[in-house]
Amino acid sequence: MKYLCLIYSDESIWPSLPKAQTDSMMAEYGQFTEDIKRNGQFVGGNRLQPTGAATTVRIRAGKLSTTDGPFAETKEQLGGYYLIDAKDLNDAIQVAARIPGARVGSIEVRPIAETPHT
Repeated sequence: MKYLCLIYSDESIWPSLPKAQTDSMMAEYGQFTEDIKRNGQFVGGNRLQPTGAATTVRIRAGKLSTTDGPFAETKEQLGGYYLIDAKDLNDAIQVAARIPGARVGSIEVRPIAETPHT
């Protein structure tokens, strides 16, 4: 059985944290990732770009609408995700619009953050 662990935090706090603190936390994430890789629990994972980069897709009465950001109604809960390859945001929106859940809920489309290699 696989689980997607979505990490929620107040993203507005990160820019105000001292670099030493963010470096330490990122090192902890790196160690955690190595640990779960070593014991066979790691399947995949990515850091997401900030919520301002998200687009929410809805289909209502057969019409596609998009909203900047993850502004899903509070009664909606995350039920799963697809990781897709798309040529750009518009292509990704078109893919998201075909997901059946778009007709009764919403699909948040968020680009994966590119992590610089050191």
